[in-house]
Amino acid sequence: QSAKCGACGPGYASPLDAMKGNFLPPGPREELLYLPCIYRNTGIQKPDYLATVDVDPKSPHYCQVIHRLPMPNLQDELHHSGWNACSSCFGDASKSRNLLILPSLISSRIYVVDVGSDPRAPRLHKVVEPVELFQKGNVANPHTSHCLGTGDILISCLGDPAGNGKGSFILLDGETFEVKGNWEKGGKVPSLGYDFWYQPRHNVLLSTEWGVPKALRDGFNPADVEKGHYGRHINVWDWSTHTLLQALDLGKGSIPLEIRFLHEPAAAEGFVGCALSGAVHRFYRTQKGDWAEEKVIEVPTKKVQGWLLPDMPGLITDILISLDDRFLYFSNWIHGDVRQYDISDTRQPKLVGQVFLGGSICRGGPVTVLEDKELQCQPEPFVIQGKKVPGGPQMLQLSLDGKRLYVTNSLYSGWDKQFYPDLLREGSVMLQINVDTEKGGLTVNKNFLVDFGKEPDGPVLAHEMRYPGGDCTSDIWL
Repeated sequence: QSAKCGACGPGYASPLDAMKGNFLPPGPREELLYLPCIYRNTGIQKPDYLATVDVDPKSPHYCQVIHRLPMPNLQDELHHSGWNACSSCFGDASKSRNLLILPSLISSRIYVVDVGSDPRAPRLHKVVEPVELFQKGNVANPHTSHCLGTGDILISCLGDPAGNGKGSFILLDGETFEVKGNWEKGGKVPSLGYDFWYQPRHNVLLSTEWGVPKALRDGFNPADVEKGHYGRHINVWDWSTHTLLQALDLGKGSIPLEIRFLHEPAAAEGFVGCALSGAVHRFYRTQKGDWAEEKVIEVPTKKVQGWLLPDMPGLITDILISLDDRFLYFSNWIHGDVRQYDISDTRQPKLVGQVFLGGSICRGGPVTVLEDKELQCQPEPFVIQGKKVPGGPQMLQLSLDGKRLYVTNSLYSGWDKQFYPDLLREGSVMLQINVDTEKGGLTVNKNFLVDFGKEPDGPVLAHEMRYPGGDCTSDIWL
């Protein structure tokens, strides 16, 4: 394909074009990063905001927050974000990726932020109030948003307005941001919701399950797993009829969170990371045409003293796949490491890179590891530029060319407060890991640190990262 495209929409023609930076500036090197910063649960009565960070090494403002857009309300808990348009609209020249969709996990508001007029200084475009979601969809706690090739925006939800679990979806009009109603049809709706990915080529949407909003709202109680308040399924939906077809059971207490198809649209497979079981499952379409799964990675629990439970899971909280579908990355939030796997053979991922960035088992901390199937000794605390980093690695974002992995370390304020109280006092960080894309391997870039403990209104919790030009966790190719 030529590098010129007469009538292109946003994004790139294919995942490999995105890696090479064909068609559109800014090319493969990201210069700005957007990420929500959260004050809920920190004791600071300020609204959450969207931070713009300069990540261009040639810039005098490298590693600095150059703009902050505060939301008009308190206690929203901004969390994940999506786009008004992405590579799913590539062929439509009338579309442009100029608005960031920011659902609030706790208040159920949805903010639409204009990042197109001035990418270095985003501004608020529209607010969708919670009552719209409650009345038109009987949903609350919106989580993941993806844009559709039709121009609409699809958002998964965790629950209903009363705080019960409900794996529903709502559609927003991509121009007016009016709530159109529910996406799902038919009587069957899963009891829990969380993340999703769709692939029209295989006529499928797959969704995952976190937990009941009122159970997870203020922290994690292991007894709630026994009561069935946490998820265990990948839910399989028919893309064209919007009906629930199958539920793939990943086991009690697995808690499947982020789900990622391979980027190549012809591939009918992908991976999901399970928080509590510490496992990664591969999902795939069978010869019969239905969907199945198999466990392909398992992080063993560690026997410990001085922690919430005697068996400490890794808590796989984020997972992503490089645009060439060669490497899979995940964060192990409680143990404290980020891992890189070669997935050339999707059924047998090979660990090729690992780096510890904090976590709960650091030497000199309150936890003693009694038995460990992986490590010979407890890792050293992670220190960068003289700062001992609190928390453990959580959200990940990979540069389009696959060479830089960005990491933040706040999961969700209610759980941060419980597992890493230091995070609330000191604020979170953003780090950058250099990736060996030839053989595999991860090394921390010691020159890169964004310390959200030094924000003007006090320490803040920074979460999911996006680039103006799209990335490997927001873009879907059709």
